Amino acid sequence: MSFYYLARAIHIMAGVVGFTSLWLPLVARKGSSLHRRVGWVYVVAMGVVAITGLIISSWRFLQGPEHQAHALFFMFLSVMSGSSASMGVRVLRTKSRTTAHRHPFDLGLSALTLGLGLFTGAWGLVNDVPLLWGFAPVGILQGAASLRYWLRPPQERMHWWFQHMGAMVGSGIATLTAVLVVNARHLGIEGMQLAVFLGPTLVGVPGLKLWERYYQGKFAAKSKSPRPDRAPPPAHAQHSRVASES
Repeated sequence: MSFYYLARAIHIMAGVVGFTSLWLPLVARKGSSLHRRVGWVYVVAMGVVAITGLIISSWRFLQGPEHQAHALFFMFLSVMSGSSASMGVRVLRTKSRTTAHRHPFDLGLSALTLGLGLFTGAWGLVNDVPLLWGFAPVGILQGAASLRYWLRPPQERMHWWFQHMGAMVGSGIATLTAVLVVNARHLGIEGMQLAVFLGPTLVGVPGLKLWERYYQGKFAAKSKSPRPDRAPPPAHAQHSRVASES
C-alpha cells in the first residue's frame, strides 16, 4: 500500500471517529468528565484528520488542474478544522492570562488559517471557482479573529469560555462541511454548489451566537447575585450584643 492510500485510510477512520464524537460534548454538562473525555477524543481525531487531510490534498493539488479546486478546498478545511480544535484546547490552558499571548504555535496556526484563506479566495477568483472565493471569507475571518484574540489582553472575565465554545463549534462546522462535500454526489448534488456547502456555516454561526448570548446572560446574573462578605453571627451572639447595648 502506498503512502497516499495509507494516509487516506487513516484520514477516513479518524474522520468517522471525529464526526461521531462531535455531538456528545455539545449536549453534555460543560466541564463534566464526559464532556472532557469525549472532547479529547474529538480533538485528537481532528488533529489526525487535519494532518492526513493536508497530505492527501497537497498530493492531489500537485497532480494537475482537474484536481486542484477540490484539493485546495479540502486543504483549506483541514487547516480550519485543525486550527479551531487546537484553539479550543489552548484557550483553556491559557485562561488565566492577563496579557497578550505570543506563543509561536498558536500565532502560527492562526496566521496559516488567515494566509491560506486569502490564497484560496484569490485562487478561486482567478480560476472562477465560486465555492473557493465564496467560502474563503469564513477562514479569513477565523484566522483574523484568532490572531486578534491572542495578541490582545483578555477583554472579559470569561473570555476563555466563549473562545472555547466558538473554536469547537467552528471546528464542527468545518467537519460537517467536509462530510457534505465528500458525500455530495451520493445526495444528488452535482458540482461545487456554494449555497449547499455554506449550509453548516449559515446555520452554525447564528446558533453559536444565540448560545453565547445565553451564557452571557447566565454569567451576568451570577455576577449580580448578592454575596455577603461574611456569614451572620450566631443567634446567641446577636442576643448577647443586644443585651449589652441595652
